[in-house]
Amino acid sequence: MRKSIIAGNWKMHMTCAETREFAAIFRPLIADLPSDREVVIAPPFTSIPTLCRHLEGAGVFIAGQNVHWEEQGAYTGMISAPMLIEHGVTHAIVGHSEPRKYYSETDEQINLRARTAQRTGLMPILCVGESLDQREAAETERVIHRQVDQGLEGLDPLRVIVAYEPIWAIGTGKTCAAEEANRICGLIRGWVGNADVTVQYGGSVNPATIDDLMAQSDIDGVLVGGASLDAISFARIANYQAPVRT
Repeated sequence: MRKSIIAGNWKMHMTCAETREFAAIFRPLIADLPSDREVVIAPPFTSIPTLCRHLEGAGVFIAGQNVHWEEQGAYTGMISAPMLIEHGVTHAIVGHSEPRKYYSETDEQINLRARTAQRTGLMPILCVGESLDQREAAETERVIHRQVDQGLEGLDPLRVIVAYEPIWAIGTGKTCAAEEANRICGLIRGWVGNADVTVQYGGSVNPATIDDLMAQSDIDGVLVGGASLDAISFARIANYQAPVRT
């Protein structure tokens, strides 16, 4: 049975002091987390050591918000897999819509990041998703299929998490209907060609929508943005209530 992966992406939020406060509240709230799910948090790079220290032994995995495809070199402002692993990081987000949009990341670069992450022992969380213009032009399936094919090239599908994040639903307050999110996640699983690949949904996920999302057959967890910044809110998401899937 596929485990549910509940991941939080803090983006450019949370100082080390704020991270300590978050951990103090969050830790007891997930002490009795069901065994069918895992929690991953991607803090800013500066907060990684603080979060690792204050959640040590709590069963929470730590992710980098990105990772470079080279392990060292003259790449100002970048971070390598060995640098992340040294601090206890186990996962790395690649292909998020914001680097794609703001820094013009290509599918080829994203694939290189994912390959390096996997090769060095990190679990890549590969983000895919369409813009509002692409959805309205009926290009959703074509765009995501391309991102999946190019992003996963050369990867072991059982050592990667694919996160479907419709760009039009990220930070907008708009949520893709659970049934539609489930349909796309099912298509992604079919395109990957492995029934056991983990496929998440991300896009304005919050405590009010989590139970419905996690009741869907093809959604194996969520990638949460803003709602992961509040310890109580994110703990409610991690402790979602939905039927146990077999």
